Amino acid sequence: MKYINTYLSLATLIILIGYIFYDHAEVEKETPARITVAEPDWNFPGGAKSFDLPDTISFAGERVPLEIPDVRERLDREIHINTYWHNNTIFMIKRANRWLPQIEKILREENIPDDFKYIAVIESGLINDISEKNAVGFWQFLKGTAKDFGLTVNRDVDERYDPIKSTRAACKYFKQAYDKFNNWTLVSASYDRGMRGMQNAMDNQKVDSYYDLLLNEETSRYIFRVLALKEILSHPAKYGFQVKDIHLYEPEPTKTILVSEDIPDLIEFARTQGINYKILKRLNPWLIRDQLSVSRGESFEIAIPATN
Repeated sequence: MKYINTYLSLATLIILIGYIFYDHAEVEKETPARITVAEPDWNFPGGAKSFDLPDTISFAGERVPLEIPDVRERLDREIHINTYWHNNTIFMIKRANRWLPQIEKILREENIPDDFKYIAVIESGLINDISEKNAVGFWQFLKGTAKDFGLTVNRDVDERYDPIKSTRAACKYFKQAYDKFNNWTLVSASYDRGMRGMQNAMDNQKVDSYYDLLLNEETSRYIFRVLALKEILSHPAKYGFQVKDIHLYEPEPTKTILVSEDIPDLIEFARTQGINYKILKRLNPWLIRDQLSVSRGESFEIAIPATN
């Protein structure tokens, strides 16, 4: 009986080895040389897909040459980065409802193309951000540049934090740059690189189109980031963003108080207006300290809730 069991075990082992080799040979025989990818299920949570680029796109009425391969790929990259940067882009959509109409109004009044509103979107995400280089506010002004374009920056006041006044200052820059370049795309790129930097690059490379320039990575991506946010904010549903109207941030109704004298205690000033200091600072982020010094002949408009 012991020998019979041994023979049965050996026979079983031989059959098993033969099956393994036969199955492996069949797999090698049937596996195609090129791997194919099954059609994904886009309803699967966390699934990702690629998006078609728009057939045409422009910035400030100036056509983007999508027939140039690297131009097309650079736009493709920025659209997909911002589409799948979900939390950041959702909050930009929400804030855009509050701030873009106010920015659009100023751009119209200053005769600046509407597409320039997207510069504020990519510069700051429509929050009063501070960069590593200490550029401040919606439009990311450096201190010296802010003063050059009419903003007050001192120990009590920093108007770079005022979305309305800083938009006016940005418009002054855009006008000055357009007088130099006579091209809105170059104006936009110069907002990142600087007018002198853009002119030097154009002179050195002997071209006059942004799309023909070899630039540092940040500036070479700049226009395409603007275009990507223009496309996504204009067609959010196309890129998978479903934000209910009730979730959008609304403008807060305010009225202004003209102040032409010092306010030694802004906390007490807020109380006299029927609000607290937090509300005062939230509506007037350009107030840096808890007091305000006003020079002779100078005045400031302080916003408070319209219901007060």
